[in-house]
Amino acid sequence: MRELKPLWTSATFLVYTGGLTVLLGGLFALNYLSRHYGSGGIAGWALLVLLVLYGIAHALRLQGRRIAAGIFAFASVIAWGLFVAYVFKWFGWLGPHESFEHWSWARLALELLILVAAVDDERRFGFPFIRLIVAVVAWFFVIDLITSGGNFTAAVTLFVGLLYLGVGSGLRAPSSFWLHLVGGLLIGGAILYWWHTSDFQWALVSIVAFFFVGVAYATRRSSWAVLGTIGFFLATIHYVVGSPTALVGGAFGARSSGSCTATASGTVCTSSPASTSGWSSALAFGLLGFWLVLLGLAGRRRTPATLAPSPE
Repeated sequence: MRELKPLWTSATFLVYTGGLTVLLGGLFALNYLSRHYGSGGIAGWALLVLLVLYGIAHALRLQGRRIAAGIFAFASVIAWGLFVAYVFKWFGWLGPHESFEHWSWARLALELLILVAAVDDERRFGFPFIRLIVAVVAWFFVIDLITSGGNFTAAVTLFVGLLYLGVGSGLRAPSSFWLHLVGGLLIGGAILYWWHTSDFQWALVSIVAFFFVGVAYATRRSSWAVLGTIGFFLATIHYVVGSPTALVGGAFGARSSGSCTATASGTVCTSSPASTSGWSSALAFGLLGFWLVLLGLAGRRRTPATLAPSPE
């Protein structure tokens, strides 16, 4: 089926949100039922959820409601993955704590079955959103198949992200958006895995963020600009706070410092907040804001104006 390009309207928003909420309700139901039924019983309930969602998707497709049909097809792929996972657990093929650090044919088979279902539903329904499942599961299948964590997994992740960038740039289909988005997340995630400690490494992150903005202008995909902006913010937070994770503690303008004291039972360390001066935070984020504005103005020179002049 020819791929659909949904127009983002109020009605589209409600259909997307409603379909995903139905999926969320199904997930809550399966979570509740899993506490009252054994492996075989919960697999049966998962099959019922799958049949209901997939049946609604096909009924809407026959009525010509392609966006609503697509969002239920998206939900049915998730339901299919859960059903297969419950069946594998029922047969004892999947353990309670699966990790790709240890090779598992059952886990690889599960990922492959989800991937096949997603590709098939994307072909049947022509719904671009399903490409998100394809991109994520394909990446996970690759790293699960040939890596076991660590730097090699990050390197493969970076390669897959670059591959998605190349394939997405060559496609004119609406679903290429999801390849760009997932590709950017994979590349950015690999970079942050390697570079997230020293000031020099965060300077490199800022350079990569600048290239992300360049990719956004070259491909006309704003997701790269969004991810690049996130990189700039994380780097700025590092220089002002000390680490982006320091925001979790609520000390936006403070670094953590402390002292260690030797005692009879050992060395005891205590921490205390050491505030950075208020002007440094204001200056850092102010300069960041002006930098982002300059990047935006540079982009406007490359593309035609998006706002039509108002009538006199």
